[in-house]
Amino acid sequence: MSQTSQDAGRPASDLGSTSPDDYLPERSGWVAEQLTAIDSAGDTRAASIQGRPIVVVTMRGARSGLLRRVPLMRVEHEGTYLAVASKGGAPEHPAWFYNLRAGGDVLVQDGIQQHLRRSRLLEDGPERDAWWERAVAAFPSYADYQEKTERQIPVFALEPHGA
Repeated sequence: MSQTSQDAGRPASDLGSTSPDDYLPERSGWVAEQLTAIDSAGDTRAASIQGRPIVVVTMRGARSGLLRRVPLMRVEHEGTYLAVASKGGAPEHPAWFYNLRAGGDVLVQDGIQQHLRRSRLLEDGPERDAWWERAVAAFPSYADYQEKTERQIPVFALEPHGA
C-alpha cells in the first residue's frame, strides 16, 4: 500500500479496514496478544491493562500512511474519549503520539461499538486539568508515570465530529 503523510489527516472512512496489509505491524508482543484476543472476540472486553478496561484506537500513520491500532486505557466522558500518551512515564512520547498530533480522524472501538472521532491535543488549562483528573481516576498509575518523567504527558480528546 503506498500512502503519503498527506493521508494522515484524511477522513477515516477506511479506518475499519480488515486487510492485514493495511496495518503497520505491531512490534510489541503484549500489544499484539491483546489485539489478537480482541479481534478473536470482536470485543475490547477480551483484554485489559492491570484489570482495567481498554479501548482500541485506529489511526493513520503520519509518515507511513499505514493504519495503526493501539490499545489504550478506557477514559470516556459524555461521548468523548481520551488518549493518554504516557508510555509508562518514559522520557519520550509513544510512537502513536505523532499520528494523533498530525490530527485527523480516528476510530475508537469500545466493547463491540466503533466510534469515529476527531483527535485534538489538549493544551495546559482547565480543560486539560479536568481530563487529567478523569485519566488518573480511570488508571491511577498515570499519576506515577507523570512523576517518573520530566515531560508533561500529552493527552488528546477524541471527540465526536461537530463537538
